[in-house]
Amino acid sequence: MIAETVCSAVSVAGLGIAAVTAYRRKFLSAARLAAYSLVPLGLVMTGAVGWAVDTAFSPTAWAGFGVLGAAWLMFMGTRAAERRAAGGRREREAAGEAGRDAVAPGASAPSLGPGARTARPPKQQPKAGGAEDFSDIEAILKKHGI
Repeated sequence: MIAETVCSAVSVAGLGIAAVTAYRRKFLSAARLAAYSLVPLGLVMTGAVGWAVDTAFSPTAWAGFGVLGAAWLMFMGTRAAERRAAGGRREREAAGEAGRDAVAPGASAPSLGPGARTARPPKQQPKAGGAEDFSDIEAILKKHGI
């Protein structure tokens, strides 16, 4: 009884605010406010408010919500585990297929003979005295006229 009275009062107050908004020539906002204001009244008229109040104060209903939550968590957990397992399986299959397709059947791996090694230029050592090489930066600045 109290919930129905509160919902009706909220609807009347919302419709009053919508009327004031319409008086200020903001018809779109007034229509939106009127729509929101009619929702609680509609819920009262359908009996949904009475059902919600009975459900909110029922320990059995809360236990049911807990069971539903546990079922949802189990469902999402199994889906996550399934995706993780399927993802790893797909990666292993892709790696296996890539490994088989990379080399032609019957071909041998190339061998590295004595001439296969190429001499690499030695890495440039920083100049003594701690000065860093800014020649590339200087070239960029000169290019742009700075």
